[in-house]
Amino acid sequence: MAITNAAAGTNVHEIADGVYRINTPVNLVPGGFSFNQYLVVDDQPLLFHTGPRKMFPLVWEAVESVMPVSHLRFIALSHFEADECGSLNEWLGVAPEAAPLCSRVAAMVSVNDFADRPALAMADGAELSLGKRSVKWLDAPHLPHGWETGFLMDTRTKTLFCGDLFTQGGLGEAALTSDDILENSEAFRKPMDYFSHSTHTRELIEHLASESPGTLACMHGSAWRGDGATLLRALGERLVSA
Repeated sequence: MAITNAAAGTNVHEIADGVYRINTPVNLVPGGFSFNQYLVVDDQPLLFHTGPRKMFPLVWEAVESVMPVSHLRFIALSHFEADECGSLNEWLGVAPEAAPLCSRVAAMVSVNDFADRPALAMADGAELSLGKRSVKWLDAPHLPHGWETGFLMDTRTKTLFCGDLFTQGGLGEAALTSDDILENSEAFRKPMDYFSHSTHTRELIEHLASESPGTLACMHGSAWRGDGATLLRALGERLVSA
């Protein structure tokens, strides 16, 4: 692990082949919290989530420690919220050939108005080659929130960039763990009730689980390695019984 900003504690760790977690701990809530972004290095590099706009200098510094920021080609987001895309235009400014990447709904309702360049709007199941690997878009409306929500799957490393699913409290000190994260994430979710109460939760969870991810790249807390399908289905059971 490399600390890229000692004052903020921002750090970078490779969690899968060519996949880097960028983590910044913060003290927004009791017990701490963390924001993660994920950099996929390939012929056409991709950044999944930007972090909040005010965190842009920290994330820029971290990306630059791995590769030139100007080489980025895609700035991806799971849904339209500050920590997912708050600094989207700043990234488009420093990466002149990059495009936003999101769901068709996100492009229609928010991104194509907000962003300085048009989005690459991905249909459910669509794949995009980054070079040696491809990423697959998976629509997941209202899971956990937002009509426009979807996730990306790196088909080479079986890494699912799962957004706010399995959000964990704490500072996310472990970049990658195989320990239980379900109980931590459920303890964080239940008091806030930030998941939607969609009638399609079970089907949406199964849509993700059927990809059999081996790594879950969580946006808050540690990334997780193991039988991702089983863990996703366990989360689904908690959600439908809530």
